[in-house]
Amino acid sequence: MPALRSHNAALVLDLLRTAGAAGISRLELAERTGLTPQAVSKITARLRAEGLATEAGHRASTGGKPRTVLRLVPSAEYAVGVHLDRDELTTLLADLAGTAVTLRRRPLGLGEGVGPVLDAVTEEVRSVLAGAPGPVLGAGVAMPGPLDHRAGVPGRVTGFPQWAGHPVREELARRLALPVVLDKDTNAAALGLALRPGAAGSFAYVHLGTGLGAGLVLGGAPLRGDRTGAGELGHQTVQLDGPPCDCGGRGCLEVLCLAAVRRGEPAEAARILGAGAANLVRLLDIDQVLLGGRVVLAAPEVFEAGVREVLAGLGLTAPVTVAGERDAVARGAAWLTLAPVFGK
Repeated sequence: MPALRSHNAALVLDLLRTAGAAGISRLELAERTGLTPQAVSKITARLRAEGLATEAGHRASTGGKPRTVLRLVPSAEYAVGVHLDRDELTTLLADLAGTAVTLRRRPLGLGEGVGPVLDAVTEEVRSVLAGAPGPVLGAGVAMPGPLDHRAGVPGRVTGFPQWAGHPVREELARRLALPVVLDKDTNAAALGLALRPGAAGSFAYVHLGTGLGAGLVLGGAPLRGDRTGAGELGHQTVQLDGPPCDCGGRGCLEVLCLAAVRRGEPAEAARILGAGAANLVRLLDIDQVLLGGRVVLAAPEVFEAGVREVLAGLGLTAPVTVAGERDAVARGAAWLTLAPVFGK
């Protein structure tokens, strides 16, 4: 029963979250969750007592007295999101609705060594925590893969083998005295995008920055795979006997795409990226392709048009859109901690 109560409360909280500032009535909550009005009243009373929900006015009814509208209280709890990129560290504090209230950014290279990098992460998170206006649930940390999401341990990060097997989640949790979740950067961004109101049920978030990868969402939930290996788009071989890649393969999508970027040929990079996106659409029959990452955001029109042209040329109708947010990974990292509150 405690687990069932928690599940039902999460259902109600998620509907309060998606309703936004406009709020939602108890009757609507009952209709959308399938719970009885009495159960909804008990749950919402508990959420109000805990400071997670509050009244947001009244709405006209078709009969009887006006309905009381409830809304989420975003300031009730917070989470830290950390994007540990190959050459930059972004740290933010997000409220319960996922809105960033504090953001810090600094240059930081994974090649500086595990100890110095985790020292910097600890310092930045502590700075953010010092200004938190309310209780903090935990920290989500997103970094390049491969990694083991369940164990909280990175694998052989391309170009930085010294990270392989280091207990990053365990060490940061000890340093920060907070629960920590570790996931791939693309998975974190995809989770954040999946929780936006109106998000497609299935999509690929294709991220081109210091590397190339994809976050996959199927049925509204991230697809990680048993070993967090799903979405390693950058290391698909697309050119047999092509140029060597740091992963040990040859002709990988990532090495070809980034080579075009270095040559100053974004249109060619977009065409190569489109080939990878087309493979995902064909393989998974997804509804949408979202593009992101600093390279894409430096020339969004070029990449959106280039990827769309490749898909259209193959008769694939999945729409292509630039996610258009520099800090999508850091925001998604915060959702690694926030999502379970809403049963996600």
